[in-house]
Amino acid sequence: MNVRVLRTELRRSAAPWAGLLVLGGSLAVLFAIDGIWWRGTAGWTAQWTSMAMWTRWLLGFWLPLTVGVGALYGLRDKRSGTAELFGTVPKPAWRRAALPAGAMAGVLVTGFGLVVTAGAVQVALGDTGYRPLGWVPISLVAALALVAAAVFGMGVARTVPSVLTPPALVVLSLVATGLLRFTGDGATPRATVTPNRLALLSPVTVDPRESLLTLAGSVHLGQTLWLLGLAATGFALLVAASRRARLLALAPVLAGAALALAVLPGDARHTYVVDPAAARPVCDGPVCVTALNRARHPELSARSAEALRVLNGVLGERAPQSVTEDSTLHALGDLRQVSAGTILVDFDEREFDGKSGLDLTRALVGQGLVPTCYPRTGREGGSVEDATVQSIAASWALGENTMVPVETPGAGTYDQQAWEEARTVWTAFTAAPPAEQRARIAALHDAALSCSMKHRLPVLTGSEAR
Repeated sequence: MNVRVLRTELRRSAAPWAGLLVLGGSLAVLFAIDGIWWRGTAGWTAQWTSMAMWTRWLLGFWLPLTVGVGALYGLRDKRSGTAELFGTVPKPAWRRAALPAGAMAGVLVTGFGLVVTAGAVQVALGDTGYRPLGWVPISLVAALALVAAAVFGMGVARTVPSVLTPPALVVLSLVATGLLRFTGDGATPRATVTPNRLALLSPVTVDPRESLLTLAGSVHLGQTLWLLGLAATGFALLVAASRRARLLALAPVLAGAALALAVLPGDARHTYVVDPAAARPVCDGPVCVTALNRARHPELSARSAEALRVLNGVLGERAPQSVTEDSTLHALGDLRQVSAGTILVDFDEREFDGKSGLDLTRALVGQGLVPTCYPRTGREGGSVEDATVQSIAASWALGENTMVPVETPGAGTYDQQAWEEARTVWTAFTAAPPAEQRARIAALHDAALSCSMKHRLPVLTGSEAR
C-alpha cells in the first residue's frame, strides 16, 4: 500500500475518529472515574496482567461502537455516489478495499495501543518486581477484536448499503455482547445465558478481582481463530461484487466459529486459570508470598518476626509458626480454611491493604489471634465485628493503653455503633484480672479457628467464655 495514499486517506476520512474514540473514551473512563479498577492488587495499574484485563474489559463499550463506525465508513462510496465509478477502475477490488480497511485497522490498533501503553507505564513505575509476558496475548486479542469488528462492519455496510445498517449493527452487537457476556467474580466465572464456548466468542473479559488469574491459552487460540474468520469475512464482503461471492465470503467466519468452538474450553473454570508463575511461592524462613507480590516480602518478613514473637508470648505452643499469602481462589463471600499454625495474609483485605510498620504488625497479630473465616475486602464486606475483635485482641497483645483499630473505621451508622460497642468491651476486658484476660483471648482464638461462633465480642466480656 502506497504510504502517501494511506496518509491522504487518514487525513481526509473519518477513520482517525475511531482511534480517538477508543483512546479518549478509555482514558476518560479509567482516569476520570474513581472506580473499582483503582482498588486492590487487581487494579489496572497494580500488575501487568490485571492492566491487560482491565483494558480488555473496556471492549464491552467499544466493540458495538466500533462495528457501527466501520459500517459508516463502509457506506462512504455509496453516500458519495462513486460506487459504480470505482467498479469500472481496472485496479483490483482487493487493493481498493485494503486502503480503507488498513486505515481503520491502523487507527484502532494505535488508539488501543496507547491506552495499554498508558497503563504499562504506570505499572512499570510501580516496580512490582514481577514482569511476566502473559499479558501480551490478552492485549493482542483485544486489538484484533477491534479490527475484526470494524472490518466486519465495513463489509456488511458494503453489502447492505442502507443508512439503517450502522445503527442496526450497533444494536445487534450490543445484544450479542449482552447474551455472550461472561459473568462471575473472576475466581468462579460463569456464563449466564449461553454455554461457555459460545460465551467465549465475545472477547470481553470480566472485571478482574484476583490478581493471580489469567486467561487460558485455549481461550487465546479459540478467540483468535474466531476473530480472524470474522475479519476475513468482512474483508471478503468489501471485495465481493456478486451474490455468489458474498455467499462465499461467509465461509471464513463459519470456519473460524467452528474451529473456535472446538478449541474453547467447555467448562467455565478452565477459562480463567491461575498463572503458575505468578502464584509461585517466594519464601524466606517462615514467611512466604507469591512471586506476584515479591516486592512486599521484605516488609512483611520484618514485621512477621515481631508478630510471631508476640503471638508466641500470648498463645505459647499453640501460636502460629509461619505467615503465608493466601493464594487460594474462592468465590465472593465463601468460607475460607483457616489454620492454627499459619497466619493467612490477603493484601486486598482492609487490615493489610497499604499497611506497613506497626500497623502491619498489628494486623498480623490480630489475624494470628482471631483468624477471619470470611475475607474483608473492597468487594467482600465481611463483618465489622471481626475487625473490632481483632483490634481489641491485637492492642492487648501489643500492650497498648487504648484500642487501636486494625483498619480505618467506616463512616456508616452501623460501623460507628460497632466501634462504640468495641470501646465499651475494651474497657470491660482490660478491667478483668490478667489471668482472666489471657483465658478469654485463648477462648476467642479457639472460637475463631472453629468458624462456629457468629458473635465473638461476648467472649471478651466473659459472658460467653468457653
